[in-house]
Amino acid sequence: MRERSIIYVLTVALIGMIIGFSAGLFIIGQPETPIRLSGAGATFPAPLYQKWSLEFDSLTGIQVDYEGIGSGGGITQHTAKTVDFAATDPPMKESEWLAAPNTLHLPMTIGSVVVAYNLPGIAIPLNLTGQIIAQIFARWITQWNNATIQALNPGISLPNQPITVVHRSDSSGTTAVFTSYLSDESTMWNSMYGASKTINWNPATLGQKGNSGIAAYLQTNSYSLGYIELAYALESDINYALIENADGIYSLANLTTIAAAADYASSSLPNGDQNWEPVGSYFDLGTGCGDAYPISSFSYMLVYKELNVIPGMTLTKAKALTNWFWWCTHQAQSYSAGLHYVDIPATVTMINEVSLRSITFDGQIVNTWQ
Repeated sequence: MRERSIIYVLTVALIGMIIGFSAGLFIIGQPETPIRLSGAGATFPAPLYQKWSLEFDSLTGIQVDYEGIGSGGGITQHTAKTVDFAATDPPMKESEWLAAPNTLHLPMTIGSVVVAYNLPGIAIPLNLTGQIIAQIFARWITQWNNATIQALNPGISLPNQPITVVHRSDSSGTTAVFTSYLSDESTMWNSMYGASKTINWNPATLGQKGNSGIAAYLQTNSYSLGYIELAYALESDINYALIENADGIYSLANLTTIAAAADYASSSLPNGDQNWEPVGSYFDLGTGCGDAYPISSFSYMLVYKELNVIPGMTLTKAKALTNWFWWCTHQAQSYSAGLHYVDIPATVTMINEVSLRSITFDGQIVNTWQ
């Protein structure tokens, strides 16, 4: 019996080592002292990051607590150094990046913002353009059967009902992505509202907190319309529109059309330790984009290149944190499609690898993954 127990213990230990090595991690099995990492920010990738944290905990025994509070909140907490890492949908503005010296941008996933709606009895996706979407959110178009919407959808009998427009009430990366797109599509929108994580919305619109807040409102209120990340629309079974792209194609957001947008945009990107603001809040597609979906974007994790600037950080914790990022960049991508996110392209994987190998604690490289 004692021999069987010893064999069982050794077998479990060996399995733990094999799992650890296959994941490209230096932390093997359960750590002697529990390690907890804290992250906060964008709600856009929150379902994916929370899935990743569960899998990483199961693999390594390291707990990652991620709170979806919005991209603005994530950047604020990153700058204040109250979390181990943060997340944002749009890259930091140069002024934000300079206020948090030595920040690395790690693009970790790709998603899209969709214009979702609740139209009873209409199952066929509507066709919309950037110009019309801007006019709806500016309240220039207020009825579902407006002639400009009806002209794009001749096979659908649109109801003579007012459109209830819903927007994010919190500081939101999803809002920054969406309004950046509207600003590029509509000179009216750009001059009246602009692009930001927070917008001075028309008072005839309604605010809800988080992607989940807008999704919940759309589910329960007929004739409402809002913008949410694709995963929230699919998980909540909410209809969303096809949107005209630069090639004049009405594109429906899905894994294929979002990946096409990412491939179009990923040919020239900065290093992780450079300013990412010029990349933009979304993939600004030009002609030749095929069926690529026009409101797609990276979502980023943020971390300091020198980790001892974070209060309470230790070398052990720094190794755990960098291993988390390495795993997210590689093995964790296999969970993306199941939650309606798109894997990062190989070019982005290589950028992240260089960034992660540069992270230090007290001046010493934390991990090299040689």
